[in-house]
Amino acid sequence: MQIVVCIKQVPDSAQIRVHPVTNTIMRQGVPTIINPYDLFALEEALRLRDKSGGEVTVLSMGPPMAEDSLRKALTFGADRAVLLTDRFFAGSDTLATSFSLSQAIKKIGEVWGAPSIVFTGKQTIDGDTAQVGPGIATRLNLNQLTYVAKIGPIDREGGTIEVERRAEGGVQVLQTKLPVLITMLEGTNEMRRGSLSAALSAAKADVTVWNAADIGIEDVTKCGLRGSPTVVKRVFAPTPREEKAEQLPVGGKSPDEIADTLMNEIFSRHQTIEDDLMNFAAGQ
Repeated sequence: MQIVVCIKQVPDSAQIRVHPVTNTIMRQGVPTIINPYDLFALEEALRLRDKSGGEVTVLSMGPPMAEDSLRKALTFGADRAVLLTDRFFAGSDTLATSFSLSQAIKKIGEVWGAPSIVFTGKQTIDGDTAQVGPGIATRLNLNQLTYVAKIGPIDREGGTIEVERRAEGGVQVLQTKLPVLITMLEGTNEMRRGSLSAALSAAKADVTVWNAADIGIEDVTKCGLRGSPTVVKRVFAPTPREEKAEQLPVGGKSPDEIADTLMNEIFSRHQTIEDDLMNFAAGQ
């Protein structure tokens, strides 16, 4: 079974700064990490590979420095890494990004075999749109399962997969045909630790690097800034709160008493919360 995991190298959100004049995110000098949501997708892909066999290919679009994140994914156990990098990709919004990644996934299918499952995180911490995964599925005509909390049985002969999807008001158990694109929720698993031997192998591994021409993109106006209709009017940091955290006296109380104290305090300050919970419990 061939599995593709799309990952993104993003600025560390703890150190993001906004340019005071242009109102854009300042990426220079900010440490980068693998998008945290993508790690849940990668771990789930590795678990499926370990259980059912096959190969895991990690794919990322970004500048040459994104190779660092791909090598990190190799240390966790991915079989190969592909970097999609080209000046034509610069400034891509979610529409252009999903187009370029879908073309790269087609190329991966031609070289190593068509993927049965494409994994992404539910969203990225720098954009927070949750649009790229569904965009890829639409362009590749894949069934899509979003906000997946648990992967269930896979019927290789019947070509189906069952998942648990978190939805408003509960959990949905869904079954669909392969191939499929899955976006994973946070907290669904715990990323494994890479071994020393895997880290050494990843440092020496060949990362496949493709540009727009390599993946068959002839019309570059569909890529990057020229292929991005989204216009960002303003980016700004949230205003710091002036209120300080308040500590309630709970010394000597049991866990149940502490819970009661906290809930009473919350309900007394925010009456609408209690009303909403009562309406929800009553099925209204």
